[in-house]
Amino acid sequence: MRAGQPAFGLSVDPRALTDLLQAPSDIRDLALAQLQEVVNADLFGTKLTGDLSGYRKLVVDARKEWRVVYALRPAPPTSAHRNEIHVVAVRPRAGNDVYDTVGQRLGMARRPVSARTHAARSRSPQLTARGPVPKPGPLPSVMPGLPRPAHGPPSQHQAR
Repeated sequence: MRAGQPAFGLSVDPRALTDLLQAPSDIRDLALAQLQEVVNADLFGTKLTGDLSGYRKLVVDARKEWRVVYALRPAPPTSAHRNEIHVVAVRPRAGNDVYDTVGQRLGMARRPVSARTHAARSRSPQLTARGPVPKPGPLPSVMPGLPRPAHGPPSQHQAR
C-alpha cells in the first residue's frame, strides 16, 4: 500500500450511520477520525470475546463512554479492496447499550455476553450437590459429664 491509501473498504450499517449522526459532534468527529485510521490500517480495535467474537471495538473518547463496534469482512466483488471494515454501531457504553444494540442488529435472540461474563455466571462443578452435609456438633470439652484426664507425654519424675 502506498502512504495515504486505504487498506480496507468501508461499509456502515444504516442504523450505525443514524447512531453517528445522533452522537454529540465531538464524539462524531473522534469516531470518524478513528475509523479513518482503521481503514488505513494504522489502528485496530480491541477484539471482542464471547458472543461477539469476530468483532472489534474502538474506545472513542478519553472518558471511555462511547464505542464503535465493527467487523473486518470480505468486500463485495465490485470493491477495489479485498476486505472491508463494516461498522455495526456507534453508541454509548453505559448499561452495555452498545453491545445490546449490536446483538439486536445481528439478530441474536438473547443479550450477548462476553467470555468473562459467561465464566462469571457459570456454576462451579465443586458446588454441585453431593448430599446432605452433616452439621458440626459441639466440642467434647463442652459436653456435660465427668472431666476427662488430659493425655500428655509420660511423666519423667523419678523417686530417689
